[in-house]
Amino acid sequence: MKLLRFSLLPILLAMLPTAPPWSVPASASVPSPDAAAGAFLVAHRGASAYAPEHTLAAYRLAMAQGADYVEQDLTLTKDGVLVCLHDDTLERTTDVEARFPDRAVTERGADGRPVKRWYADDFTLAEIKTLDAGSWFDARFAGERIVTLEEAIVLTKGKVGIFPELKSPARLNAREGVDVERAVADALTTQGLVGAQVKGRPAVYLQSFEEKSVRRLAEILPAVPRTFLIGDPKGAAKWLTPDGFREVKTFATAVSPARVLIEARPALVADAHAAGVAVVPYTFRQARGTGAPEREAAVAAMRRFVFDLQVDGLFTDNPDLFPR
Repeated sequence: MKLLRFSLLPILLAMLPTAPPWSVPASASVPSPDAAAGAFLVAHRGASAYAPEHTLAAYRLAMAQGADYVEQDLTLTKDGVLVCLHDDTLERTTDVEARFPDRAVTERGADGRPVKRWYADDFTLAEIKTLDAGSWFDARFAGERIVTLEEAIVLTKGKVGIFPELKSPARLNAREGVDVERAVADALTTQGLVGAQVKGRPAVYLQSFEEKSVRRLAEILPAVPRTFLIGDPKGAAKWLTPDGFREVKTFATAVSPARVLIEARPALVADAHAAGVAVVPYTFRQARGTGAPEREAAVAAMRRFVFDLQVDGLFTDNPDLFPR
């Protein structure tokens, strides 16, 4: 896969929308971003259209392509280290099956047939660091490793913000002695990121699909912005309404709906803003193909959400296509 080199024409500053006030629970003290900067760009799993997700290669490229935030999906290793991995399991993006063939858990798949899974929290960090996390994407990335949260912070600190998502926190917390929200809070505190800013925006923005986890983060990290991820029509019916947004505001700074949910009801962006809740939809990506039509369609979709619907930020696999 070749890296795209696509250059957008500058957008006049006068066209940038003014972001709504970032409202948070009264107990919070969250620094506000510079509204003049317009909508922010979150590199989804790094520049994941062009490099293997959640590797240093993807994070470095995202920074080079102008990301305001780089996303990290977080899970815990068996020995309690936070690592960046989208899936609960390792088989999709690493060679774990070849390296540890006897360490799988057999489960019943969606079709009723048995399927093998290699859960990350069944492996120590030392074991996980032996895995190739790049070859599945392209042979050029052979030898890329799974990244710890600490490594991601070292790479990005002071340059761009980070946007960690807690993956399956309820499942992880069911294990004896595990408290993933506290582990995240401790890591951010140790790194001096709580209340910090990068280029006029909060240095950290946390997220989860699990309401209980976002509420817990509001209690232990009130100074860090939080977004509640909404991915299906059932969640939309409950939360993406005027009443739902008023409740969201009691524990979150923003909502992050799947983009199709906003496409189905664009007015929800204005409803959220009226309640003082920011909107950061996911995920924008270029359709398969590397030609101008695919690039232009991706840019047009993001431009509509940024300038017409006036979302506060968005997630994209293609940071270089984000309209400024």
